[in-house]
Amino acid sequence: MRIVELNDLRDFLRSSRNVVITNHINPDGDAMGSALGLSHFLKGMGHDVRVVIPNLPPDFLRWLPGHDVVVSADTHTGEAKSIFEGAEVIFSLDYNAVHRAGEIIASFIQDSNARKVMIDHHREPEDWPNDRYSDTGKGSTAEMVYDLIQWWDGEITEDIANCLYVGIVTDSGSFRFSSTTPDTHRAAAHLLEAGASPAQIHERVYDVNTRARLKLLGHMLDNMELIEDKGITILHLDAPTMQKYGYTKGDSEGFVNYGLSLKGSRMSVFFREDGNVTKCSFRSKGDLDVNTFARTYFNGGGHLNAAGGLFEGSAKEAISAFKNAIQESEL
Repeated sequence: MRIVELNDLRDFLRSSRNVVITNHINPDGDAMGSALGLSHFLKGMGHDVRVVIPNLPPDFLRWLPGHDVVVSADTHTGEAKSIFEGAEVIFSLDYNAVHRAGEIIASFIQDSNARKVMIDHHREPEDWPNDRYSDTGKGSTAEMVYDLIQWWDGEITEDIANCLYVGIVTDSGSFRFSSTTPDTHRAAAHLLEAGASPAQIHERVYDVNTRARLKLLGHMLDNMELIEDKGITILHLDAPTMQKYGYTKGDSEGFVNYGLSLKGSRMSVFFREDGNVTKCSFRSKGDLDVNTFARTYFNGGGHLNAAGGLFEGSAKEAISAFKNAIQESEL
């Protein structure tokens, strides 16, 4: 589904505005890349732009140009509130529902009289924004920000190129997911021409494993479970295991994809304990719809082949609930 309802936004932005850019809680490469890429573009147009995020991203994303002036609402709530109070326009990037911005930022958005703009590629977007660019056929919000800049005849600087390239690469699984299109590659090519450095980006995003992370990965793979008749791989990490291997934020990024790489696997699930809840990641191939599955059984959602969710309980309990769900849904 594609929605382009930007109304007179371009004309509105011909005058200098106080702009706030937000993204979703636990921001990933696409959330940070799209937010910072748009920030550089709007600053180039003469706007006063602040990027306010729910909480900090993993360390391997903190080198992105502009991250040093990002405000994290969880630790700088007062400053974030002041920024929102002065906003004339708020961009919501890479999330389709206001609660996905986290409780603090969601309340600031709801209380604000600023013009609200959503740019996102997830299914079933809410209709509270004044302007929406939603396209579930796009593999990343970063690619959508690239499109917006092209529509508005904007210049792609080196900083914009590096930010947007990170967003595209990480959310496309390095161009291997089914959402990757010829337009995705054309956008990436243009970003390279504008100065994005693929070797440096890959090194900073992917070649950052610690010994502890690799040991954690090894433990998870050693304890994976297969449901061979359904082509499903189940992965999990419980709290004692993460404590044993010195888990830090971001260490499990991409772990779910290992299950999908197994020959014959058409679905991979990853359960990770986080306090009193278990975070769930779902990946699939072909027309196996994990978005609907996650929405139905795990309070989540996302895309056809990639979704997340949340389970109230332990990883062991989540796995049991998952097994019941796949029987009920006849996956």
